[in-house]
Order: sequence, then C-alpha cells, then structure tokens
Amino acid sequence: MIVIVAMPNNFALDITGPGDVFSSAKKIIAADVLKNYQMNYELLIVSATTEQDVLTNSGILMRCETSIFNIGEKIDTLIIAGFPDSYDWSGYPDLVEWLKTNTEQIRRICSVCLGAFVLAESGFLKNRKATTHWKACGELSRRYKNINVDPNPIFVKDGKFYTSAGASSGIDLSLALVEEDFGREVSLQVSQNLILYLRRPGNQSQFSNLLSQQLSSKKQIRDLQPWILNNLKGNLSVNILADRSLMSPRNFARVFLKETGFTPSRYIERLRIESAKRFLEENDFSLNQIAEACGFGSSDTMRKIFMRNLQTAPNDYRNLFRSAKSRPL
Repeated sequence: MIVIVAMPNNFALDITGPGDVFSSAKKIIAADVLKNYQMNYELLIVSATTEQDVLTNSGILMRCETSIFNIGEKIDTLIIAGFPDSYDWSGYPDLVEWLKTNTEQIRRICSVCLGAFVLAESGFLKNRKATTHWKACGELSRRYKNINVDPNPIFVKDGKFYTSAGASSGIDLSLALVEEDFGREVSLQVSQNLILYLRRPGNQSQFSNLLSQQLSSKKQIRDLQPWILNNLKGNLSVNILADRSLMSPRNFARVFLKETGFTPSRYIERLRIESAKRFLEENDFSLNQIAEACGFGSSDTMRKIFMRNLQTAPNDYRNLFRSAKSRPL
C-alpha cells in the first residue's frame, strides 16, 4: 500500500502529484494482461492529524479517507507530502511519535519538499544524505547538523529513506519509485500519459537565484558585489577584486569566502550562470552573444559550465524555461 500523508496548509501538488503518478501506474499495470505482475498499487491518502479534512494553502479542501493514526493495513511506501513554511512542530508531535514507532514495518519512507523536516525530526536522516527545497536547505542543515544536506538533487535516496526538492519533485520521485517496482517501461508509460519527463534534465540548483541573496555585512564586500554583477564581461581576477577592495589578495579571498559562502571564482561563475539563464529565458540572442555578454568567453565554455553546475546544456535550458513573451508566434 502507498500511503500519502496530507499536511494542512500545504501545496495541493505535494499530494496530488505523487497520487496521480501511482494511480496512473495502477491502471497501466491492471490493463497489461500479458504480464504476470506480482503486485499492484493500493493508494491511500491520509491526514496527518485526527481530522479527515485537510485545507491546502490554495484553498482546496481535501477529504482524506482516514487519519494516519487509524491505518490498519501494512504500509509498503509512506510519503510525507510537504510541510507548512512555518516549520511549527507544536501541532504535530503525535505524527513524529507515530513515525518513530512504525518505521520498522515500512519498506520505504519518503518526503516531498519540506516534508524532509518531518523525517529529520523523527531522527530518520541522522548521518544520511538528504535534500529539500533549495530555499530551506540552509535551515534544514542548521537545525539538524548531523544530516548531510545536498541542495542540488531533485531527489535523494539513502537506504530506505527518500527526500525530494520542491513540490513538483514529488512527481520525479514517484516516477523513480514506480521504476524501482515495475521497471522502466511502466514508468515511461506513466510519464507519457501525464506528459512528464521520465527523468527531468538538470537539478534544483537551476531554479535557485544567487542574485537574490543578501549583500555582505562588510562594506568592502557589500560595495563590491553589485560592481561584480555589472562587470561580468571583464577581468575579475582575485588581484583586481582585492585591489578594488583595498585588501591583499590573500586576505580578500579569506574575507570574501567568510562573507558570501563562496570563493571569489565560484561566486563569479554562479553570477555568470544566473545572468546567462536570464538571457536564455528572455531573448533570442545566440549562445555566442550570451557567452560573451556574461563573461564566459565562448559558447563552448558556457556549455561546459552549465553541464557541470546544472546538468543541462544552455539550449536545453532555453527550451525548458524560455518565457512565453519571447517565443515566436
């Protein structure tokens, strides 16, 4: 049995995305009379509280079949479908205790988006690799220092515990679970029926935005940050940046890393990627023009850096994220 735990005040997609994947797989398996499948999915949507009605943050009211505390059947796969942005555990201590008590009987335990905090609070992710929405990775790492938080993957498997990134990544994770259970052919049919990527290109870092991060508290670095952004095309060596900040190169590199969390070269590379992403999303400039404007030097260099950081090529990124207003009619 696949059990999806619906959390109040959460994205409906956290619940319905995985639900649609498994229900679609169930129909495909049942219809294939030529293959002798040893199992099929039984899907159950349950409430995380004693109430059966769950109100999502979009105003959609979901009527769950039961509460997680009233499940009598054996659970094969449990999915915690997200969690509210408040991270407020005060209303859910019984859920955490239920998970601690029942974990041994469950084959797979998964989370969508901020649902990773539920698994973390239950102690399941201790000394394991995990992910969550890129905006919350820092908070997850701060609260639970014994978790190896990776902000890049769409989803992570460590033992029988699976964590995924933002709301839509619950769909990616569910497709992977279907493939584990029934093979690539069934998973592919599900993705085709739902018009989905079987494996989405890239990782969640392609959705983050370095440019939105707070400026440094140290004036020399804070003044330098917008200057770097406005001069991505130029020579941004450590010596030039240190000279502009009136610091020695060695001291500048140390202070910059402490203030931003990035080495100067890594910070500049990320800014160039963010700048290129905007060009790719919003206009028809050639890859060579974009590479030159963003300081990559050549389209080949830009492609290599995109592949290393986003696991997708610039052209593929453009096809995925190009804004409607920039598309030809």
